[in-house]
Amino acid sequence: MKFKTLLAVAFATAAMGVSAQTHKEGVEYYKADQLENAKELLLRNLNNPGTDKSISNYYLGLISVAENKLDEAKKYFNTGVEANPDFAYNYIGLGAVALKNGNENEAKEQFKLGEKKVKKDPAAEIAIARAYYEADPVLYAKEIEKRVAKARKNNMQAPEIYVFEGDQEKDKKNWGGAAGKYEMAKGYDPNATEAYVKYANLYTMVNPEYAVKMLQELLKVNPSSALGQRELANAYYNKKDYANAAKEYGDYVKNPNHFKQDEDRYAFLLFYSQDFQKGYDYATQLLAANPGNFTARRYQFMNAANIPSMQDQLVPMAEALLAAHNANPAANKFAAIDFTLIAEEFVKAKRVDEAIEVLNEAIKEMPENPSFEKQLAMTYVENNKFAAASDAFEKFLAKSEEPGYNDFIQQAIFSFYAGVENKATDPAKAEEFFKKTEDYVGKAEAQLPDNYKPKKIRGDIALQRAANEDEVKTAAFPMYSQAAELLEKSTTDKSRYKTDAKTIYNYLGNYYLDHKDVAKAKENFNKYLEFDPNNEDYRKFVDGLKED
Repeated sequence: MKFKTLLAVAFATAAMGVSAQTHKEGVEYYKADQLENAKELLLRNLNNPGTDKSISNYYLGLISVAENKLDEAKKYFNTGVEANPDFAYNYIGLGAVALKNGNENEAKEQFKLGEKKVKKDPAAEIAIARAYYEADPVLYAKEIEKRVAKARKNNMQAPEIYVFEGDQEKDKKNWGGAAGKYEMAKGYDPNATEAYVKYANLYTMVNPEYAVKMLQELLKVNPSSALGQRELANAYYNKKDYANAAKEYGDYVKNPNHFKQDEDRYAFLLFYSQDFQKGYDYATQLLAANPGNFTARRYQFMNAANIPSMQDQLVPMAEALLAAHNANPAANKFAAIDFTLIAEEFVKAKRVDEAIEVLNEAIKEMPENPSFEKQLAMTYVENNKFAAASDAFEKFLAKSEEPGYNDFIQQAIFSFYAGVENKATDPAKAEEFFKKTEDYVGKAEAQLPDNYKPKKIRGDIALQRAANEDEVKTAAFPMYSQAAELLEKSTTDKSRYKTDAKTIYNYLGNYYLDHKDVAKAKENFNKYLEFDPNNEDYRKFVDGLKED
């Protein structure tokens, strides 16, 4: 069979639909410099109908040469020769092995054998040039130049010439020169898939929009290309366009030539593009096919956590995910979101001790992440352990680059209640917490001096320090009075501080009542009623007060 006829048959799958799983897909990945993926597809499809084993073995041999497994490469090339002695390229592959072994004369003999099988084929000349280039681009510079010139003489529009020259420019880090060559390759042959992919890869990080455009152009020419589909999805991913990345991956994973690891990427993208129901359904489908798929289990739970109708199913999912992680922590690693969501579900289920255990593991695994200490503090509060909450939140603040007003107020509140918690059993420890409260109140006050909350907390501390009931009646008055003044000046939504306002105005009203100033007392009680207008018993009490 003449070589051109053979080559036409070998690459006829270019026009086939995605159902054709042959050598073609692996060849595409090889030409795009994705050798590991190429090897997987070539081996996966080696015995499929339509696969040309002489071509498959040639590319498997080239991958082995790149891996410096020369004996393995030689076996592949010889197997390719046995499959079809008329296929020129396996002889060229044997020549590449000879060059790597330092046998230049043997290499030349193999190259001649290959050239005899085909006449004036520029692709064969470029394959020989590549063999020399991969062996030693400096030592064999003249041979490389000669082969490229010969390829041009045979057909100066052959895309292989310009892809090879583009690769050379890329190796020199001449990105513009490489792009120009890849542009020429696809211009001469719109079916040169590798030219589009290599061109796009030059831009995917610096100009992702251009990379997307290039890959869209490829898929117009070759819509069934698994490589093109995957690269376009990754280009969208690199530009953080998760919705379009998920859409493209959705098409790609239907292609029988997709990779299993990309199913996990698709599950990830569905979650981050907030297509939670679809993400849950897809992860569940993956789990049904493989119950040991840890990534699928993670994304099933993560998506379900964002679907309101599934809230009652989350705890069993959290348990199953945690069990899979604990069975093999080294292989089944958690990300921060896993620890966070599992702890949240345990808290909702009133299993606070288990939530605390999960968060302590998270802190141990990711000590640089301050969010776990913050969540741990909030979890301790669920168990009314304010001293532990204060300690955890203080660690959160220490790790935070720029804690703000709300952070300081939160820590002041935790410390205050920790003081209250210890007041009866350990007064000295309680006082330490009250002093810590004052310290954080001061930090908050420095950031927002016109906010009422620090004054209110100082009044709360004064009440806790009061020695008896008589002192309680007056201890908070100075701070609560200042807090009330600031409340009056506040322009924020008053409903946000309803509870504090009622506490302050009720206290001030009673203070003035004790001091026989009924007018002032009623004034503060009426301000209380502004925040609790439906409290009829309180209103009757206020209305019943008589001024002298």
